[in-house]
Amino acid sequence: MLVWPTSAHHWRCEADREEITMAKDDRRRATMRDVAHRAGVSIKTVSRVVNGEPNVAEATIAKVREATEALRYLPDAAAANLARGVRDTRSIALLISAMDNPFYASIFRGVEEVATLRGVVVFAASTHMDLAKEAALVAAFMSRRVDGFVVVPAPGDHRGVADLLGTHLPCVYVDCAPEGIAADVVTADNRAAARTATRHLLAGGHRRIGFLGDDAQLSTAADRLAGYRDELGRAGIVPADELVELGVLVASDAEAGTARLLGLDDPPTALFASRNMAAIGAMRILKQRGLSHRVALVGMDEMDMSDLVDPALSVMAQDPRGFGSAAAQRLFQRIDGLDEAPATLIVPARLIERGSGEIRAPS
Repeated sequence: MLVWPTSAHHWRCEADREEITMAKDDRRRATMRDVAHRAGVSIKTVSRVVNGEPNVAEATIAKVREATEALRYLPDAAAANLARGVRDTRSIALLISAMDNPFYASIFRGVEEVATLRGVVVFAASTHMDLAKEAALVAAFMSRRVDGFVVVPAPGDHRGVADLLGTHLPCVYVDCAPEGIAADVVTADNRAAARTATRHLLAGGHRRIGFLGDDAQLSTAADRLAGYRDELGRAGIVPADELVELGVLVASDAEAGTARLLGLDDPPTALFASRNMAAIGAMRILKQRGLSHRVALVGMDEMDMSDLVDPALSVMAQDPRGFGSAAAQRLFQRIDGLDEAPATLIVPARLIERGSGEIRAPS
């Protein structure tokens, strides 16, 4: 316990002075020099103990360990590796759209599980689908010498980000492919998934099917829109632009888009919400207007609450945790020296029928 002095100019004792000085210095990370000073040994000796080198007396090891614990000293892994000429810092960076989106949180979990098995720490940050912010975060993590990146790419040309990374720092993209560059990508069969969802709604007798989609610059959004149009065309239906709502990034965008679609002179009798935030916004508007059991809805992405709403949400379920796991495994292959052409790994989506997508069209 610290005992503050009764006088503004004097300490009660030297021990108090030392404890308070240490409290102030807690804000500064302890160095190897601090440990050496406290233990009464050389910096070289501290280094040998910290790195587990042989031929150090047990008494000396005990003194150094006592000092490291007292000072809460943490070895600088990056500095140690540089001193040994090793690039590996046993850390990677994950850049996702938003931490509060369950889809991206599951990607994080998949990456982290693989990284933990290798004793690697994962630093994560949100880009909010802003390419300039993505580039700034890449530069920031590069300055911290991470060994590689897993990135959910923001819309836009990624050649500038690729130039930042250079040829020596591996990066695997997840969920969608980056524009303008060839790279390792882990994603779903987005076009096929959209065809399946649209075909399912067509089988329910629907001919006016609305589409709620992401930023059209993203490969996932473009592929899902193409799959939707493919299936309408196969059914002999000319896709109507007025039934397509793009730029749905958050649930409020989907609410506005769903309200617009339902306000058409000939509104859709079914909706394909091609991302989780789109499904959430669509469900909210349908419920507010008493249409939850009249307008069919198929979402894209599984959600924890899919079976708790009424009607339960039918979805094309992706495997974001599997995305993260596969992306991390590919990244570590690259870090370990894999030298081959970039590849795309497809993780198929599957239709789960729960009720909302099985509402039939009005006769």
